[in-house]
Amino acid sequence: MIQVGNGLFLDESHLEFHFVRASGPGGQNVNKVSTAVHMRVRVSELTELPDRVRNRLRELAGNRLTNGDEIIIDAQRFRTQERNRQDAIDRFVDLVRKAAERKKFRVKTRPSLSAKRKRVDAKKKRGDVKKMRRSPLD
Repeated sequence: MIQVGNGLFLDESHLEFHFVRASGPGGQNVNKVSTAVHMRVRVSELTELPDRVRNRLRELAGNRLTNGDEIIIDAQRFRTQERNRQDAIDRFVDLVRKAAERKKFRVKTRPSLSAKRKRVDAKKKRGDVKKMRRSPLD
């Protein structure tokens, strides 16, 4: 079990790992060893998370969410499988933590009457300044 926080836990059996060869610098090690990690998590199987968190997780995943309702996280920052695996898990846990936070409710406001007047007065003043720059008409 992975502790997410706020009383939320994730079962590690939902995480599916595939190791592939990483791109980038690293010499011959890159060509020999499969250190990069593709982690897949099926969101619909995360039954230990509330529906609200799962839906928000789908929103936050963005391009990482597939049509099959899976989140794919690629990790190839480090040179070892273990560190890349842990990096992928940490990134997913951060995503779940962010999804568990409640959205801030926005209270609609509108400008006051004096603010509207100030805005219109400033526009008129600016227009007068530009009008004075013009060459006089014949």
